[in-house]
Amino acid sequence: MSTLFTNYERIIANGDHKLRADALEIAEAGIRRVIPYEAVRRLISCDDSCIRVGSLTIPWDRVNHIYVVGAGKGSFPIAQALDEIFGENIKAGTVIVKDGEKRRLPHIEIFESSHPIPDARSIEAADKLMRILSEAGEGDLVFAAVTGGSSALVNKPAGGITLENLRQVNLDLLNSGAEIGKINMVRKHICLMKGGRLVQYGQPAMVVTLTFDTAPPDMPWPDMCLPDPTTFADAIQVLKDYELWDQTPQPVRSYLLYGLEHPELETVKSLDGMRQEIFSVADPQLACQAAAQAAQALGYTPHVISTTMEGEAKDVGIVMAGITDEVLTSKRPFQPPCALISGGETTVTIQESCGSGGPNQETVLGFAGKIRHRAGYAFVSLDTDGTDGPCDRAGGIVDGATVRRIREQKIHLAKVLHDHNSGEMLEHLGDDLITGHTGTNVMNLRIVLIGKEEGNGSDRSD
Repeated sequence: MSTLFTNYERIIANGDHKLRADALEIAEAGIRRVIPYEAVRRLISCDDSCIRVGSLTIPWDRVNHIYVVGAGKGSFPIAQALDEIFGENIKAGTVIVKDGEKRRLPHIEIFESSHPIPDARSIEAADKLMRILSEAGEGDLVFAAVTGGSSALVNKPAGGITLENLRQVNLDLLNSGAEIGKINMVRKHICLMKGGRLVQYGQPAMVVTLTFDTAPPDMPWPDMCLPDPTTFADAIQVLKDYELWDQTPQPVRSYLLYGLEHPELETVKSLDGMRQEIFSVADPQLACQAAAQAAQALGYTPHVISTTMEGEAKDVGIVMAGITDEVLTSKRPFQPPCALISGGETTVTIQESCGSGGPNQETVLGFAGKIRHRAGYAFVSLDTDGTDGPCDRAGGIVDGATVRRIREQKIHLAKVLHDHNSGEMLEHLGDDLITGHTGTNVMNLRIVLIGKEEGNGSDRSD
């Protein structure tokens, strides 16, 4: 039985009991594998003579002070492990988390901020981190716990850019359907905390970054602790490509154009010469591998399709529905019983009206709107951090019972998706998933579970 999903009993009673229970067990195994607390405890150890971080060994007699900074939706468990390992040896520490994370630590301040749209706390958060980094000096050791979500949680506006300007640009980019890598090209060039600057501000101390390897090769993060290959010109081009330049606040446009002529304002392009190391304590591959192992143990042949799947959320659901139909009808390209597992970041393009919900909820409804079969499958899609977009649902689950309810109630799914009202619809159908904050964030996790016997044939509704 799941201990992660707070509405577990309702969910498994709302459709195919076995497939739903198995799908949630598999999803939970994936999420729990990438909660980084245990990984940090394995990575870092210390005795009377030295501190060991992976292959890095630092003698205690070369450490004056230990500081902890950080931000992100998965930063709390990292901070928790650091607090337990170093305790009173931490001179100062602040980690910025998403609003709603109520756990606290004895030696590290936990500060709640806003996500995905920054507010005044985001700027206060940046000031808190800057104060600690400015205090760290030669011979000091700074641990930086930085994971996905940090770009909204921490902001120090550049030039004459205001908080309202930042909020508007973030909202426009999120609504545009731009991939997160494109969004961050802009964010890094209007904020003085991103693009490798956390490591730069921490010098001459030794900065050890603990993070998640959550990105495809062209989208590296944590962007506060890595060199940034993009430029002011790239940021401007993103805004133009998504037809946002003309509506971008004037102070933002002015600063980006000014940056074109002043290369000294660019983000950090290399960490060469800086005292720093970076370690990954979780990644999407680990989540998918753990899900695959759980599926195998439950009698399903696992297939990890991709750990970096991107695209419009509902379209990903439609593709997965097509593959599921093929497996159920023709036993190809996979033989049932099987589990089709994928990770990666999907996006939602807001056109006109915008209800409640997030990418994972649109993914499962996209699936439900196209699947032809009436039984024999269950599909889970959720954000591993427990909050799908700007709402408190982790994602959704659908199966043949969901499709039947949609048809019986004559629900117009195309309109629901057009209005981006997936959250309210899944709640109405009783198929929304609720976990609360999980303590990790390695993008989205999807599981299509296909049973041995389909049972009820197929029924395509046009």
